[in-house]
Amino acid sequence: MRKNYIIADSGATKCQWTLILGKEKKSISTIGISPYFLSEEQMIETINKGFNKKVDPQIIDAIYFYGTGLSNPLNVVAIKKALKKVFKKATLDIQTDLVAVARATCQTKKGVACILGTGSNTGYYNGKVISKNSPGLGYVLGDEGSGAYLGKKVLQYYLYKTFDEELMLSFENKYKLNKDQILDAVYKQPLPNRYMASFSTFLSENRGHYMIENIIEDGINDFFFTHLNKLNESWLYPIHFSGSIAYVFKDVIKQLATGYELEVGKIIKSPMDGLIEFHKSKK
Repeated sequence: MRKNYIIADSGATKCQWTLILGKEKKSISTIGISPYFLSEEQMIETINKGFNKKVDPQIIDAIYFYGTGLSNPLNVVAIKKALKKVFKKATLDIQTDLVAVARATCQTKKGVACILGTGSNTGYYNGKVISKNSPGLGYVLGDEGSGAYLGKKVLQYYLYKTFDEELMLSFENKYKLNKDQILDAVYKQPLPNRYMASFSTFLSENRGHYMIENIIEDGINDFFFTHLNKLNESWLYPIHFSGSIAYVFKDVIKQLATGYELEVGKIIKSPMDGLIEFHKSKK
């Protein structure tokens, strides 16, 4: 029986670790643990730094790690290697972040799980596994409706001077950036997806302006049209959402779902509470 285990939920931006130590529960937060953006050495360093003196890694029996990019088997291998270097005695269960959302919202029932955070993803969960998944193309070619997708629109509207005078001034006062700085961050600096996603907060801070509402609705509708619209199960089961974008713009999601005649289930900011419930029931 597991006595001490860890549930980790990692997006592209941050990773939330919940330690279940007998009857005690602890939380630790680190930057996102993703083989797409971090080398094995960087992952190990990040984990060690986050857990430094907070818990002895040798007492951990099992780790349930959910993360972005883990539909790629090579990334699963990389994560396993990094975790094993730190938690030498733990058994490992590595799953995608979409499985995390499905388990957290559906538990063992059927449903459609969606992520709208820094990136985006969706799939049909049959109560055990994700049996259908819309292809994830990443922030360059896909990630419709995500923070990176919406943030990119904000940058486009600013750089093309599409924003009206009010929004141009608001953007300039908030960020104090010029074109060269933005392009350098997007094309030359690491983690451009996180950089672009950071500008999605400009949308939530300026709700009510028609240009802002258009960007939000069009961006999330692109997710509905490109992904949910092609999944037959979208009309058969509740559709659950997780992620910062989903949580902040839940009103837009519900409005669009009504138009598509879809049933919205849970909309949560993070799957962690649901994952704790799920794994507690499996103990």
